[in-house]
Amino acid sequence: MFIDEMRQAAAEYGLELSETQLVQFNRYYELLVEWNKVMNLTAITEPHEVAVKHMIDSLTAYDEELFTDGATVIDVGTGAGFPGLPLKIFAPHIKLTLMDSLNKRVKFLQTVVDELGLTDVSCVHARAEEGARNKTYREQFDIAVSRAVARLPVLCEYCMPFVKRGGHFLALKGMQYQEEQQEAVKAIKVMGGSETKTRSVKLPGLDDVRAVIDITKGMPTPKAYPRKAGTPAKNPL
Repeated sequence: MFIDEMRQAAAEYGLELSETQLVQFNRYYELLVEWNKVMNLTAITEPHEVAVKHMIDSLTAYDEELFTDGATVIDVGTGAGFPGLPLKIFAPHIKLTLMDSLNKRVKFLQTVVDELGLTDVSCVHARAEEGARNKTYREQFDIAVSRAVARLPVLCEYCMPFVKRGGHFLALKGMQYQEEQQEAVKAIKVMGGSETKTRSVKLPGLDDVRAVIDITKGMPTPKAYPRKAGTPAKNPL
């Protein structure tokens, strides 16, 4: 059963989940598998794999110093809700915005939020490049998170405009994280980043290399960024 896989994976990673949280993760899993039959949300559906590679992987972004009571968090290009929804289940005190460019996925996210009874979550249909030009979202968040959306130079341009000065951008990255970090030095600087820290991550039972890259925003992002839709990916900084 998924609930058992989730409990065990969390314990192996060193996290304790309440019964309420386990029930919420379980319902999230059920909805993910159900909706995945009619739309492409994930290639991973086996309970153990979802628990480790989606849910726990999302929770690697959690840092109690950052995810404080009332912290505002935006998950850019959230897809099926990773890492934002697992972070919200684990830290219900945060205020979460889930942003995705596909309306069908946003409907799925809203269903999960409603079914799990999550509060202080808004699901927004927008491309990152457009959302970051909207005053409602630009430089309004303590934390931006993103996982598996693009390489780091492109991701910085998508995500850092949402972060307020003094806030953090957390990028969840795989085995090429060191290479990507080198590629992103210019983009980080241009977007207003002042300090970059890397925390390596080991998921239960997996040997692959992962890391959370934590970029502190020291200066506002120049008004020219992000560039119009499609440009960052075609022509990275």
